[in-house]
Amino acid sequence: MIQRIQTLYLLAAAAFMIVALCSPLAVFNVGAEEFTLSAFALSGAAESHNTLWLGILLAAATLLPPVTIFLFKRRQLQIRLCAAELVLLVGSLVFVGIYYWLSNRMFADLDTTHQRLCFGALMPLLSIIAVWLAMRAIFRDEVLVRSLDRIR
Repeated sequence: MIQRIQTLYLLAAAAFMIVALCSPLAVFNVGAEEFTLSAFALSGAAESHNTLWLGILLAAATLLPPVTIFLFKRRQLQIRLCAAELVLLVGSLVFVGIYYWLSNRMFADLDTTHQRLCFGALMPLLSIIAVWLAMRAIFRDEVLVRSLDRIR
């Protein structure tokens, strides 16, 4: 289980998503106030807006790779779970983009001096790469097992 390369890829994907879940995704400087977009809130000093759906997507994308690791005897299910993880990751990237765009529109009438995506917004993209590599490795294992069954 641990010695397979797809396990390392899935562990890397889970680690990337833990970083995305715990770190800020974007920062907006509006006048003298700084707003931070994180997994569960867009918050500033005076006000806070809920981003619950983004947090749920990021949490689900964090929990799915460790579950997939322990299903090593069911490779077809692992491939399907990796595909579901890819959908969750693309959805989380879309949500980050939507919240970034909506926040930009929300602060349009105010004096926005600086806005930027943070390191956490890059993590779902890195996780997509790791999950895709894991899915390829699981598929190669499945092809190998099927070819050996055919020889017997």
